[in-house]
Amino acid sequence: MANNHTPTPHIGAKYGDIAETVIMAGDPLRVKFMAEKYLENPVLFNEVRGMLGYTGTYKGKRVSMMGHGMGMPSIGLYTYELYHFYGVKTIIRVGSAGSIHPDLHIGDLVLAEGACTDSNYADQFNLDGMFAPIGDFELLCKAAETARKMDLNYKVGNVVSSDIFYRENPHTQGWINMGVLAVEMEVAALYMNAARSGKRALGILTISDHILTGEATTSEQRKTTFTNMMEVALSLV
Repeated sequence: MANNHTPTPHIGAKYGDIAETVIMAGDPLRVKFMAEKYLENPVLFNEVRGMLGYTGTYKGKRVSMMGHGMGMPSIGLYTYELYHFYGVKTIIRVGSAGSIHPDLHIGDLVLAEGACTDSNYADQFNLDGMFAPIGDFELLCKAAETARKMDLNYKVGNVVSSDIFYRENPHTQGWINMGVLAVEMEVAALYMNAARSGKRALGILTISDHILTGEATTSEQRKTTFTNMMEVALSLV
């Protein structure tokens, strides 16, 4: 069925070019790596602003992969268009996060059950109180089951999606006190857009650095070696 809203200002695909399930990553080069590694017959559907997107098949199932950029304004824009204009039903973010938990180290996974935030992204919804962004329970359970079968070190719980990477006055200890596992920059907006559109979403994150110990990875490592979260995400397709 044709959609008069496509292509959009930010996605060059036509309606029908994108699968109902989209796996997204902040770095479009990570998306390119995933598509080339996992998809059969990947077709490039978007390169507007360099935000690469591909559609192909994985074990016989149609799936798309696309970049979402950095921060909540960027992922908010792309996921809104995917949910509202392209018929997408499920979005899974695979990304990096900074650990603030003593038992989470580089390469470990976080399945984001919920996402705290210091952003005012929710203000647009004119709510009478605070909104608690949460992931889809069925996706979360399946992801945890896959992680167990793969014998991965992972935790399920809250992350904090921050608008600020280089913070003038860090307030990490408060989030630690509340049991938050890791810091990233996008999941809260993804979960809010999913809730507002009645669709599904999940954040699957790999620890790329440890804010308390100083452990860190390179950009190349983050692009090409965090394959466990990619395979957990693909198990949900």
